[in-house]
Amino acid sequence: MQIPGLVDPVALPRSVPVRADGRIALVGLTRPEMVAALVDAGLDAKAAKMRASQVWHWIYHRGTTEFEAMTNIAKPVLALLAEKFVVGRPEVVTAQVSEDGTRKWLLRFDDGNEAECVFIPDADRGTLCVSSQVGCTLNCRFCFTGTMKLVRNLTAGEIVGQVMLARDALGEWPSAQEGRMLTNIVMMGMGEPLYNFDNLKTALGIVMDASGLGLSRRRITLSTSGVVPMMARAGAEIGVNLAVSLHAVTKEVRDEIVPINKKYGIDELLAACAAYPGVNNARRITFEYVMLKDKNDRDEDAHELVRLIRKYNLPAKVNLIPFNPWPGSHYECSDDDRIQRFSKIIFRAGYSAPVRTPRGRDIMAACGQLKSASEKVTRAELDRRAAEKEAGWALADA
Repeated sequence: MQIPGLVDPVALPRSVPVRADGRIALVGLTRPEMVAALVDAGLDAKAAKMRASQVWHWIYHRGTTEFEAMTNIAKPVLALLAEKFVVGRPEVVTAQVSEDGTRKWLLRFDDGNEAECVFIPDADRGTLCVSSQVGCTLNCRFCFTGTMKLVRNLTAGEIVGQVMLARDALGEWPSAQEGRMLTNIVMMGMGEPLYNFDNLKTALGIVMDASGLGLSRRRITLSTSGVVPMMARAGAEIGVNLAVSLHAVTKEVRDEIVPINKKYGIDELLAACAAYPGVNNARRITFEYVMLKDKNDRDEDAHELVRLIRKYNLPAKVNLIPFNPWPGSHYECSDDDRIQRFSKIIFRAGYSAPVRTPRGRDIMAACGQLKSASEKVTRAELDRRAAEKEAGWALADA
């Protein structure tokens, strides 16, 4: 029987991007894969290993995109590299800057598909919100991305490419350990990361490589809506911080707004959180909780959230997210005083419950607002897409 989560469960086209010129993208290849590619291109094994080390440094430390800039590589080898390979970036379709400094890029990949990523600057950090899919496997009803059809998973190179493009825009080459503006990465963009596990693992391995992009695993957060079978594997094999899109504390409400709850319920999800490798008071699980007026924002909901955290003895913090509206959404944001009261209940119980300040709303870059293109979709069509996705989850266990 297929293990849920090891494959994308929705049966939709999954074409792998192929460049028209036939060249192979080096960004996103692991070190062994890069060596093997150079051997296939005609270098002997010893030369391929040496050249791969040099190319790796130029790509990930220097941010180089042109082979002729790799000055310690002989010209005949450079010619071969230029013929067989490419060091590229996603195409920037649009680049927007919010009045609060948030940046959003709409990116186009080699096959014409698009996704978005967002950079959020703060006084003490700069966070890049990275996408893992074109569209989304899931259909969370408060999320704009969830209204999209899933087109395909992003490759490891397309995931890493978002980080490198942000570094380009911020002028952060050569790569430095200190003084970076881009200090943190959250896998909270378009898509469900745990339904693209292999590509995610490869991409984050490159991001965390000390001679790659060099970000500490403590500064990387993986957000999941609750793909329970993949959570332990993510903790063991990737080992980054975990954020869980909880958003409700009762089956009825979570079934509605985070429908994967019908497959993996709250208790099953929280048990997986308790078992997540490396969780402790210094490395807490973050629960994301979007505040929806008259839906999940009662005092009783806050008290139940506290009870659940205590029941599973979870080192946890709760991020309260004011709902960010989008065209056609059927929810409203909770009132400010209601959000503050909700926060105080959790805080008085001994858990951190900050209210996230909405960032980038004016350019549709805030949490839950990412979508690769404008699309007017009827409620009936949204319901049809939701049913299609949920049917796909059932098929994954067949």
